[in-house]
Amino acid sequence: MEINVPGIVYLVGAGPGDPELLTLKALRLIKSCDVLVHDALISAEIIKETNKKAEIFNVGKRAGKCSVPQSDTNSLILKLAKEGKTVVRLKGGDPFVFSRGGEEVSFLEKNGISIEIVPGITSGIAAPTYYGIPLTHREAGSSITFVTGHEHINKDKKNVNWRALSQSSDGLVIYMGIRNIEFIVSELILGGLDKNTKCAVIQEATLNNQKCLISELKNLVENIRLKGFTSPSIVVIGRIVDFKVNNYITNLPNAFLTD
Repeated sequence: MEINVPGIVYLVGAGPGDPELLTLKALRLIKSCDVLVHDALISAEIIKETNKKAEIFNVGKRAGKCSVPQSDTNSLILKLAKEGKTVVRLKGGDPFVFSRGGEEVSFLEKNGISIEIVPGITSGIAAPTYYGIPLTHREAGSSITFVTGHEHINKDKKNVNWRALSQSSDGLVIYMGIRNIEFIVSELILGGLDKNTKCAVIQEATLNNQKCLISELKNLVENIRLKGFTSPSIVVIGRIVDFKVNNYITNLPNAFLTD
């Protein structure tokens, strides 16, 4: 009688986009897996690293666009693992930072599937670093807050108290904040954050088409619109932006914009 032995799922962080920022472990798993289940922001260069026999599934989600429901993704990964396959669930950035990796792990655990988690570089660290913006600096701030800006502005109960954040942290790194940036800026100013606070918006961080906008908070919404910045972008707010290094960073593209 044949016994079907479940496979294993590797929940892997792909980093911020540049294939060279993959960890060695992530690359080894991508090359050797039976199945790759990946998000929308995974670059074609990374996907090409899979072996020729591997099955590939795109289950990505993009704001405002049709996407695969999370329940369908969970069921797909479970099905593949129950078939005895080695599955790499590849997620942009780090699988546990503003991701549904935690939900996927809980679902698989409840269904008796073995899981291993492989960290990745999150875009909230990579994006400002590529533009020479130090997230901490002895003269600019000892605290930094990573926060999602993806909440709908009409949501009855909000998890993010922007007015409190305006006073409780020396710097903010906002993921998925472009769609709600007008609301976010308004709330920060109402909370007491100086309108002249420097901000950076970094789009497509670490990729060839990356670009950066430097603006004061009071002009941020208008400048994002005028310069055509869209998702995926990271927004950095705080004095740390004043300490950016420009002249000797060789990975900066030419698209460096200021007020």
